[in-house]
Amino acid sequence: MTGRCAMGSRARGERPLGTASRARRWLLLEQPGPWGRDAVAESDLPPSVAAHLEAVARELPARVLLLRRPGGERPLGTERRLYAGVTTAHGSWLEALELDHVDDVLDLDLQGLREGTTVGGVRVIDPLYLVCTNGKHDPCCAKFGLPVAQELAEVVGQRVWECSHVGGDRFAGNLVCLPDGLFYGQLDPASARTVVAAHEGGRIELRHFRGRSCHAFPVQAAEVLVRERLDVQGTDAIEVVDVERQGDRHVVRFLEPGGGRLRAELVTAHDTEPVPLTCHGGPARAPRYELVDLRSE
Repeated sequence: MTGRCAMGSRARGERPLGTASRARRWLLLEQPGPWGRDAVAESDLPPSVAAHLEAVARELPARVLLLRRPGGERPLGTERRLYAGVTTAHGSWLEALELDHVDDVLDLDLQGLREGTTVGGVRVIDPLYLVCTNGKHDPCCAKFGLPVAQELAEVVGQRVWECSHVGGDRFAGNLVCLPDGLFYGQLDPASARTVVAAHEGGRIELRHFRGRSCHAFPVQAAEVLVRERLDVQGTDAIEVVDVERQGDRHVVRFLEPGGGRLRAELVTAHDTEPVPLTCHGGPARAPRYELVDLRSE
């Protein structure tokens, strides 16, 4: 049965906060399908390119994803689009490069990605949207992701891509907004439109917000819970400036636009009963987060 881990998560009323996959560097390569469970290794990429991308992922490190146009449309020639960028709490960027052939990846100088500066591409101004549709990794990704990607193609055109696995199978459909590294989950076509409209307007749609990829999971959860408590939606309205761990608790300090500081205290617990986190894996106890204190400093 397809869609079982995502449907189970929704039926339980599970919230996706604090679940964005960790990533600070991105390398995104256009490669029309098919993709296997391990998309880079199990695709039509030349073996030398696949090995190179896997090495980049380990050594920088970077999140390497494959991209394709919604609906599986293939490019007419051998050209490929490549994006490289950095997501941090204090600034993010994304650049685009046009490759004559996929093998040109082997000749790229990615030192700028390591240093957080530039790789010599064209700076991307408008947000890029990635929808995970890697059904070979998890059936839920295709079941819920494909309709979202097709819907968003009608909204933002060439700025949306289907992508390989981004994590959080049970929260499909999953959306990543770059370069900010904002993750959203449990989307359908209608809610995806709402999320993208908010993002284009400089706001975060909190109901489906999983977190920022540059932060640890409890910090991601703290941001969502603080925003909800204060009814704050502006993408840059609050900024994490300090994190302190105290056992099962995290103290996260935020800077407000006016210069004020907030102190949030978060408790981490786990479900008492194991649940399926993916369609293929065994059950596990998912973490849960509670905001126990919020005050001005």
